[in-house]
Amino acid sequence: MKSIDELSSDPSFTTAKVGAERTVTFLPEPPRAHRRYTVISVDDHIVEPPDTFAGRVARSLADRAPRVVETDNGGQTWIYDGASLPNVGFNAVVGRPVSEYGFEPARFDEMRRGAWDIHERIKDMDLNGVYASLNFPSFLPGFAGQRLQLTTKDRDLALASVRAWNDWHHEVWAGSYPQRIIGCQLPWLLDPKLAATMIYQNAERGFRAVTFSENPAMLGLPTIHSGHWDPFIAACAETGTVVNLHIGSSGSAPSTTDDAPPDVQGVLFFAYAISAAVDWLYSGLPSRFPELKICLSEGGIGWVAGLLDRLDHMLSYHEMYGTWRALGETLSPAEVLQRNFWFCAVEDQSSFCQHERIGTDHIMLEADYPHCDSTWPNTQRVIHEQIGGLPPEVIRKLTWENASRLYQHPVPEAVQRDPDAF
Repeated sequence: MKSIDELSSDPSFTTAKVGAERTVTFLPEPPRAHRRYTVISVDDHIVEPPDTFAGRVARSLADRAPRVVETDNGGQTWIYDGASLPNVGFNAVVGRPVSEYGFEPARFDEMRRGAWDIHERIKDMDLNGVYASLNFPSFLPGFAGQRLQLTTKDRDLALASVRAWNDWHHEVWAGSYPQRIIGCQLPWLLDPKLAATMIYQNAERGFRAVTFSENPAMLGLPTIHSGHWDPFIAACAETGTVVNLHIGSSGSAPSTTDDAPPDVQGVLFFAYAISAAVDWLYSGLPSRFPELKICLSEGGIGWVAGLLDRLDHMLSYHEMYGTWRALGETLSPAEVLQRNFWFCAVEDQSSFCQHERIGTDHIMLEADYPHCDSTWPNTQRVIHEQIGGLPPEVIRKLTWENASRLYQHPVPEAVQRDPDAF
């Protein structure tokens, strides 16, 4: 395994130049995409703007809350409780040539403004033909909010920073365009009972999702098998809050050896999704909380049918291991996977034909703006190439209906009928 921090700080991970040699090129403004489909993207990202925490943290803590400062080498960095978190634009590279792709940029003016400005984000969604979007945090909080909580030893500061991020997301990012942005909160990782309280409070505010770690043990936190997280999970199940397990949210990426080329990590990045699916399945959480909704964000779907086959094969092992029998579950592991888990795809053309085996109602699409994997500004075209040959009722489910139902995010009838209506 390699940590995301190690990868992001490795200048040789990509061919993009760094430091004084770095060039910043913005491609010509793309035309508005032809809209064939109504689309909800269930995986995009935010680059938190410099004023995210301004005025949202108590004065006694404000001087140690995250803030952006200029660096001596012409870059910008977040400072949090005295620590520098230099990657202000983690992989926010849309609108730039592939030759410049990397884990930078290091300044806000080196990014397409839609990466961190909600009004420009909506314009870029319009260009791309995406009606609504669920947005995950970026490098500063960590994909599961872990960096805000584990970077400092001051729990009060950590809690204030997490609450401030959620307030900003609710008031500004999702609040400015509630029909277009699906609210996704950071969890509190340091106390499951307080985490549960926050889930209930945020559900009342309209949050439909929470981003969580695929494997909290990799962050030095209790495992999902320990029972530690039960209050938090119970709150999510009761409120219908979707638990999103984004790849990389354990702070690491699958690898093989220390000297493996970066392509290995890039190709294997999805592997945490299948590992998380099996781990969470056998943790017993979906069986103890049958209403729990788990989304494997940016994990792809190419592995799901094969996993279902393997789970069916493993039925013969139930007597030997005893794990599944001890759960008292009346369904098979494969059936629980298809009941409690949802799967997300960017480009998985060979796998969409297996939608019935995977579960047609449990597949959703994503654009991954503003990262290098993003299909922006060609998401409509890519979707058509990937699933355009499927039956219309299946296309509707994959492009927006499944996401609308899962995240309780209604789509106006006019937009349902006509993707050009927004």
